[in-house]
Amino acid sequence: MKPFTTLTGVAAPLDRANVDTDQIIPKQFLKRIVRSGLRDGLFFDWRRDPAFVLNQPAYRQARILLARETFGCGSSREHAAWALKDFGILALIAPSFADIFYNNCFKNGMLPAALPAAQVDRLFAAAAAQPGLELTVDLAGQTIRGPAGEFRFEIDAYRKQCLLEGLDDIALTLQHAAAITAFEQARR
Repeated sequence: MKPFTTLTGVAAPLDRANVDTDQIIPKQFLKRIVRSGLRDGLFFDWRRDPAFVLNQPAYRQARILLARETFGCGSSREHAAWALKDFGILALIAPSFADIFYNNCFKNGMLPAALPAAQVDRLFAAAAAQPGLELTVDLAGQTIRGPAGEFRFEIDAYRKQCLLEGLDDIALTLQHAAAITAFEQARR
């Protein structure tokens, strides 16, 4: 997993609340067991509408997704995080996230940053005034900066460190490879 430190990129404003994982990646795309090749299924039904935000030229290279409350609710499919990342989304900003989706983001090297609804409203207003709006997400400083101001988000210290170092569950385990090998040899 690549370390996540600072990301400056276009923020796509998805002005919908309670976006569930079946909307993010519909069930017909869940046959894949690899984390790539899911970008075409991302918001599959919504992307049939030419007016959908990710179909707009200003947002086709978005790296940040701005959303409303309870993003990622519904079933616990990790494919939702895989599809977003395969599209290029590395950070998500919303007032709240569903717990399982939130955890899946971290496991896949993505940063879900929760901000108060009033601050998210300011970001949406800035995005409406300036299509293709760029934001800077600074994980070390725990800030999001852009034309609407600078906002601070909270993050668990352990998760923050894992993202900064690019450590997923496997990489964390491999840090103890020598101790694991020693234990296995002693057990024989």
